[in-house]
Parts: sequence; structure tokens; C-alpha cells
Amino acid sequence: MSLMKTLLAGASLSLLPLAAMADPALIFDLGGKFDKSFNEAAFNGAERWKAETGGSYKELEMQSEAQREQALRRLAETGANPIVMTGFAFGEVLNKIAPDYPDTKFAIVDMVVEQPNVQSIVFTEEQGSYLAGVMAAKASKSGTVGFIGGMDIPLIHKFECGYAQGFKATNPEGKVIINYTGTTPAAWNDPVKGGELVKAQISQGADVIYAAAGGTGIGVLQAAADANILSIGVDSNQNHLHPGKVLTSMVKGVDNSIYEAFKAGTDLQPGIKVMDLASGGVSVALDDNNKPLVTEDMTAAVDTASKGITGGEIKVHDYMTDNTCPVQ
Repeated sequence: MSLMKTLLAGASLSLLPLAAMADPALIFDLGGKFDKSFNEAAFNGAERWKAETGGSYKELEMQSEAQREQALRRLAETGANPIVMTGFAFGEVLNKIAPDYPDTKFAIVDMVVEQPNVQSIVFTEEQGSYLAGVMAAKASKSGTVGFIGGMDIPLIHKFECGYAQGFKATNPEGKVIINYTGTTPAAWNDPVKGGELVKAQISQGADVIYAAAGGTGIGVLQAAADANILSIGVDSNQNHLHPGKVLTSMVKGVDNSIYEAFKAGTDLQPGIKVMDLASGGVSVALDDNNKPLVTEDMTAAVDTASKGITGGEIKVHDYMTDNTCPVQ
């Protein structure tokens, strides 16, 4: 696969027509745009903008860590504006090159980059994960649930801690088993390792397992379904992957954030944009695929927790501001 993939068929980067120079661009993080999770949510947002406006955009899929700076510079030099990227791993390189292109607007998802031409889009993953923890506690028959994260980084600990807090608030005597698939970017795309961790957690009594692991999570959901236990998806609504086996999905509005960034175009406002539970930035997915699994008691508990979080009565721990998980 070539580094640069545009949706302008037959046009090379050096020969793009002037009318296309203000097209927005989207760079997917490692794992690819069809990861059924984080990147795919971003792709769906871009496609919604395209369908509604009739516009076109450039897109690029990362193949290695070494391509990040080259990718950003190539897009900026073609005149793409704004340039939107998915994933915290772009933070350092964006902070370095944004000053070199002061007339280009950038947006980054899941990282704060303090530059005058950058919009930083962050989510309160801990709030959505709290609700997932409430549902896990209500669904678990053993009183033991699991969490499988991808790369062991503070961002994923936000999911972990919120999940554990919601679970413990609902079942104080329960147990949360926690594993991560690795410490390098390869941890996002190892479904076999994800499946192995599911088996290990099941052996310890887990009967509901939450995966926040990108492509690795697909292996987690598959292994859980094969073992006839429940799983919880992440980022995109993954309930449909194994109907009746996925309790819910903790959905981040990545698609909406990309859509809104593209819609703003060169008027994109720099600064920090927080997508929280109150604004619909995070949620737990309820649809026909998981309807048989969601009891009235579970729905009531989620509604109560949601009101408590948005009203300020429930304070969900944010690992990014305090690197501890006090409920574990």
C-alpha cells in the first residue's frame, strides 16, 4: 500500500487541481481505517461530511511510526486544510510541525497540542466507561469481570479506571481483572493475544470482559462469544459483531468530531474541545443487537448513573489528571 492515498482518482499529489487545494484531510492511526473501532469511526465521520456536502477529502493510512512527520508535512504542502489526525501518538510530531504551517489548521483526536492553529479533541472516556462498568456489574453472574487494554498508556487507563469505578459502585464486593496486550503500538493489532487474555480471565472467573484495544479488541470479542460469555466493545458501536453476546459498546463520538472539523473547514477553532457525556461525546450503545441482554434494572441503573455524572453528583476519576486508580 502506498503511503498517500487520495480520493482524487488519477491525480498525483504534485498535479492536484487548484480547486482541490483546500480539501480537508484525514490521517488514520496504525491499525487502518477499517479496524471496526476508533479509526473506522473517524472514517465514517469523514464519509458523512462527504455525502452531505459533495466535497472530497484526502486520506492517509499510517504504515509505521516513522511516517508520522512525513505524512503531516506532505499533506500540509499539498494545501490540505484542515488536516485531522486520529490518535495521541501524533501529538509530539504535530507540536513540532504546526508552527511551520501557520496558515494550516490542524485537529488531533485524543491529545492536547497547545499551538495557535491546532484544535485538540479529547473525550471523557472515563464517564462512558463508568456506565459500561455499571452494566457489567448488573450482567455478571460470577461477580468477576475483566478489562483488556491495548497499549499500556495513560489514555487507556482512563477507560480501565472509569469501568472499575462504575462496576465497584454497583457491586462493591466484586472483582475486576485487568490485563494489557503490550507496551508498543503493536498492542493495538494483536487479536490472537487478545483472545488468549480472554481465556486467562475466564479461568479466573470473569464472565463480562471490556476491551479497549483497537484491532486487538476484535479478538477479545470473538473469543468471548466463542466461550459464551459477554463482552463490551469500544469506540464504535460493536454490538453487531456478535449479536446477543456483546453487552454494550462504549461509544466515543469520534465520527462526530471528524465531521464537525471538516464542516468547519479553514474556520476550525483552535483550542481544547471536550466531548463528554453531557454533550453526547461518550455513551453506551443500546440497539436491537443487545436489547435482549439489557434488563429494566440495568437501564434504570445506567440512567441514574448518567444523571449523577452530568449533574456532578458522581465524580468519575480521570487518570490523565491523577495517575492512580483509587477504586481497585
